[in-house]
This record gives sequence, C-alpha cells and structure tokens, in this order.
Amino acid sequence: MKTLHKVVVLGVLACAAASCESPKSASMQGPQMRPATITGARRIANVRTTAYTHTEKGGRRNAIGVRLSGSNVMSAASDWSRFPLGTRFQIVGTSDRYVIDDYGGALIGTNTIDLYKTSRVAMRQWGVRNVDIDVIEWGSKEQSLKVLRPRGKNRLIRRMISGLEQKT
Repeated sequence: MKTLHKVVVLGVLACAAASCESPKSASMQGPQMRPATITGARRIANVRTTAYTHTEKGGRRNAIGVRLSGSNVMSAASDWSRFPLGTRFQIVGTSDRYVIDDYGGALIGTNTIDLYKTSRVAMRQWGVRNVDIDVIEWGSKEQSLKVLRPRGKNRLIRRMISGLEQKT
C-alpha cells in the first residue's frame, strides 16, 4: 500500500510539472473565473473556504497517505470533481499557496475548499471566508480517479468519481 501512495504522489508531482489538465478541461460550476495576476493562472472569485487541522477525524495524513503540509505549499481539501488532486492555488492578496491533496465528505458537491491549518487556534481564526483564488495549475482528473476508484464503495466517493468521469 505504501508503494501505491509513493507512485500516486510521484505521479501528481510529475503531472504538476507537466500541466496534465488545462483550465478549459477542468471547467467549474459556481464561482466565476477571470484572468489572474499570476502568469498562466486563472482567478476564481468568491470561493468559500473553511479550515481543518490534524486533530480532527482523519489525522495527520491526507487522502494519498502523505503527512499534511503546513509550510511552503500547504495542504487543502476539496471535492476532487471540482478541484482535482494536485490543483495548486494561491489566495489573492496573500503569499499563501496550497495544493489539493485531500478531500472530505462535507466538501463533496460544494465549491468549498478546506484549508489545512497547523493548530486548532489557527483553524478557528480562519473560520469561514469567501476569498478569490488564483489557480496556478489544475490537478489531474486521471490521478484523482486512480486514488478514488479503489474507494468507490463509499457513496460520497462515488459522487466524486461520477463528477470526474462526466468531465471531458
């Protein structure tokens, strides 16, 4: 199982370097997209964000089995059919950069991104905020499906799989 996680992580990193999925193919429902200030990025306005930490259910590991990151590029969770695994983004007006490497049942079917915070205090301070984000690089639908398909017995996971499979 650990080998699979390493392969997935390496695949996501390789995908990130090669831009596996273009912004057009990762069409969004909900938030409005417009040009961003980061070269090649797409701005998505008014994205609902919440926060989570490792002391909640799920612990210190993300969906691909790697420790959640709270430095440099930080971990974030989403509905992967909206923001696929490996999607990199920056919150407008900050230097905070995130990568989607996790998902959560409460996020499925929403345009919410859950930002990893290193403590409960930081999580509570963030609360719920609507922010603009610059998507620096879209994640991979294929890598998302590789991780999700073996977990397809869960109805919420099936919803993400269905959403990913419907995208062209």
